Amino acid sequence: MNVPIGLEQFETYVLVFIRTGAIIFSVPLFGSREFPVIAKIGLTATVAWVVFPMVNVPFEIKSAKLLELLPFIFNEILIGIIIGFAARIFFEGVQLGGQLVGFQMGFGIVNVIDPITGENFSIIAQVQNLLATLIFISLDMHHWFFKAIYLSFEKVPLLYSQPSGALWEWLIGLSGSMFVIAVKVMAPVIATLLFTSTAMGIIAKGIQGINVFIVMFPLKIAIGLIVAGLSLPMFSIVLSRMFAQLEGYILTILKMSSRL
Repeated sequence: MNVPIGLEQFETYVLVFIRTGAIIFSVPLFGSREFPVIAKIGLTATVAWVVFPMVNVPFEIKSAKLLELLPFIFNEILIGIIIGFAARIFFEGVQLGGQLVGFQMGFGIVNVIDPITGENFSIIAQVQNLLATLIFISLDMHHWFFKAIYLSFEKVPLLYSQPSGALWEWLIGLSGSMFVIAVKVMAPVIATLLFTSTAMGIIAKGIQGINVFIVMFPLKIAIGLIVAGLSLPMFSIVLSRMFAQLEGYILTILKMSSRL
């Protein structure tokens, strides 16, 4: 026998769909431009339908009108975007590190389009970003996004999401950690290229008549690629440890987003 779905249940499902969609459209991998929009909507509808039975119908929905729900809808979208932002910080840090190395190697004008964001990045940044994505998938971290969707409704019930001032301060600090991530993952290459430039400067001072720019350009490319290849094990270890912090980041966001 089919059980009729009342207006209150339908409005609750719409709110669940909105928060779920905001998370899926914002996080890496699923939020990529290469991931078809129809597939994103279908995935959102499916996940929302699975989560919906575990979500209680908020008391406010029973007496609220559509216009009265608009501020709550905005908060539901906002919490999803914030969770996606926290996950993207790691990839933005990797791309920033790749950009720094690319400029040091002389690849400042050798740009390609990133399929995830649609922006132009140096070829080194794109390679590092793809490696970070593979590490992310190999650790099954993308499964954590589905767990985060469930936890978001458990820790922050519908209509009770309201980011606090402490959350915005924490997000500003998290944004600053992007530069720390960039330096950590690319430290061997950055340091080696810096020492190479210093050594070539000393050679240019000591040996008159040598065209240091012609010699330095292919040398820095070769050294940069070699060191980047040799440092891949360290790159993987550092990123794995950083990705392990994602769970704590999401729990912190949920804790600071509830007005209960």
